[in-house]
Amino acid sequence: MSEIDLKLRKRSDYGYFLSYRTRWSDNDQYSHMNNSIYYHLFDSIVNTYLIEQCSQDPATSPLIGLVVSSFCQFFSPLSFPQVLDLGLRITKLGKSSVSYEIGVFTEGKDSPAAVGGYTHVFVGSKDRKSTAIGQKTRDGLAKLL
Repeated sequence: MSEIDLKLRKRSDYGYFLSYRTRWSDNDQYSHMNNSIYYHLFDSIVNTYLIEQCSQDPATSPLIGLVVSSFCQFFSPLSFPQVLDLGLRITKLGKSSVSYEIGVFTEGKDSPAAVGGYTHVFVGSKDRKSTAIGQKTRDGLAKLL
């Protein structure tokens, strides 16, 4: 999807939300949220969803998701002390992989300040070989397609 299309995203395009209160340490020397923090936010919402909705326990699940690609498009700056709403959607669900898209919204706004995401390939937690997504996880992910 092009940057222009992503900029047109709205809250209603996302099926799951997580709130995030920015911290002073999220800001960089230019007084806006550092680029690396966006990826922290992406990990937070994806893993919260996997734990809450897909029966994934990072410590004990036989399958884990490894990030194989990622992206972020920035549209407007964010900074402490803003409260953010993170929206999650699934853009592709394959046999052993899933692609996520995350909208980063300022609390109360309908247009995103940033849109990004990544692709997980599920692998065995011990052997790291690509493995089909388990049915409980697949069912949870399918809710956001």
